Amino acid sequence: MSNRLRGKIALVTAAGQGIGRAIAESFIAQGGVVIATDLAEDKLAGLKAKVCRKLDVRSLADIEALASDIGREFGAPDVLVNCAGYVHQGSILECSDNDWDFSFDLNVKSMHRMIRTFLPGMLEKKSGSIVNISSAVSSIRGVPSRYAYGATKAAVIGLTKAVAADFIKQGIRCNAVCPGTIESPSLDERITTLSKQSGRSFEAVQQDFIARQPMGRLGTAAEVAALVLFLVSDEASYITGQAHLVDGGMAL
Repeated sequence: MSNRLRGKIALVTAAGQGIGRAIAESFIAQGGVVIATDLAEDKLAGLKAKVCRKLDVRSLADIEALASDIGREFGAPDVLVNCAGYVHQGSILECSDNDWDFSFDLNVKSMHRMIRTFLPGMLEKKSGSIVNISSAVSSIRGVPSRYAYGATKAAVIGLTKAVAADFIKQGIRCNAVCPGTIESPSLDERITTLSKQSGRSFEAVQQDFIARQPMGRLGTAAEVAALVLFLVSDEASYITGQAHLVDGGMAL
């Protein structure tokens, strides 16, 4: 099926690489008018979005400036996908107050800022689909050394359900997507760091991540993007307030 997002204005954060970029590319391929943002603007190079723009989702001023510019040129977005996130490594004993605050600011409060800024325009249109990237590591499952990360991603699920419940009668749908372990540049960086810290090979550490999925492999960003595309399309018009797993059986 083609042109599933034809003419729809879609805003994607952290679109420079990994899951965010795969989502933006899938939206573009399906006729979406994509506004792709990332803190590292150079990572957006080569992405054939309508607009590529630097955005710090930790800055309300940045977000409001983007909303103003989008509003003038396109009107309110039809689709908002919140992808920006950070993985803190460690247990509660290795999580400082600064680690905790940064994790919640980037992983949760950024979504609060984005939704609070762009939702009013969606409400005026009486239509909008929001997808927040959570994780299988959340309220769904706990794994070692993901204390702050798991807490933030659990909060994303709660935030998602609250937005869905509050605005279900006003044409707004809000869902969460919960990936398992996905091939991405950020995962490679974490594996490299753990390899150096532990003295184990990159391949050995990578195998630990693979072993978390009963399917016996890592997921791909394209597989996550396919689920997100479905959720923001009209095909999912009867779906809201849910946490959707794409995790290779990790949560079984």
